[in-house]
Amino acid sequence: MNIPQHWHRAQRGEFFGWGWSSENEAAARDMAESQLANIEQLHAAGELRERQRRYYSDRPMREPVLREFHAADGTLAALVTRNSYGCLVLNTARALFVDVDFPETPPASAGLLGRIFGKKSAPPPDHATVALEKAAAWAASRPGWSWRAYRTRAGLRLLATHALFEAGSPEVTAVFDALGADPLYRKLCVAQRCFRARLTPKPWRCGHFACPVRWPWNDAEDERGFAAWQEDYTESCKTHATTELAAEPGARAVHPDVAPLIEFHDSVTRCGSALPLA
Repeated sequence: MNIPQHWHRAQRGEFFGWGWSSENEAAARDMAESQLANIEQLHAAGELRERQRRYYSDRPMREPVLREFHAADGTLAALVTRNSYGCLVLNTARALFVDVDFPETPPASAGLLGRIFGKKSAPPPDHATVALEKAAAWAASRPGWSWRAYRTRAGLRLLATHALFEAGSPEVTAVFDALGADPLYRKLCVAQRCFRARLTPKPWRCGHFACPVRWPWNDAEDERGFAAWQEDYTESCKTHATTELAAEPGARAVHPDVAPLIEFHDSVTRCGSALPLA
């Protein structure tokens, strides 16, 4: 998994560069200095703004690791990290999560105009039913396939429970195509060499606000600010869930390395709580 834990910020004047490494702090420092020098050169050449507009999906996410899970053979199976706005995220090396986002519901005025002009508007599609039918059809045509399908606030989350997979493999690409996986999620899986599932509610959906500081902290004041934010966020999360179990299409087989991840995921997302999703 492409989740380095050594990060360094190099700064001169108004410019700064981040460096990272999975090996040690010194390597992260060297990379940060190199990034900063490159930024300074781009600024001198008048090309910095164009660079800032680009999206670099190959860059690792700057997230602290809070917990590790290991497979039966001792290899790293999953990491729990905290994302930029403060949510806990489960990153799995080979447990396949598929993230399907639903389109926003059309405004009510569209139906009103139809009634005014005497036209009957078609009922909005049931996106959850369509997504579940796709997952069931995939499993039905492939003996042994097993899904746990979870409703989320904005879509459907599918976890393949019967086997392990490699991010970016042709098989995973085919699954993503068939089920309509979110395009950005697909890019992240390839870039980070893992699959991701948000565990805790988005702060603004449970009456809070996004974490105002980013890890690693610049100073002790930032760290204290985060601690205060986290205390309030944790309290806000108590009234919401992140997922609810919708269906289990397929054979309901569970790989031994996936079983503990299911238990942890379902517990932290409060999937059996019947609380409102956030």
